[in-house]
Amino acid sequence: MMFLISMRAVLWGFLGVRKRSGQDADMASVTFVHIVLAGVLGAIIFMTILLFIVKAVVSN
Repeated sequence: MMFLISMRAVLWGFLGVRKRSGQDADMASVTFVHIVLAGVLGAIIFMTILLFIVKAVVSN
């Protein structure tokens, strides 16, 4: 469950929209390792989606 909270915090960070109270609550409940792992996983998912979009556009 803690990893899902970390993933949500990282996704909000990717969007760049976050309330200060939400950020403070997340930072109090997540660990550094979870944030790093969620960030790496989020970056891999983001890059995979971009690659699929580019392949779909170029193939047509």
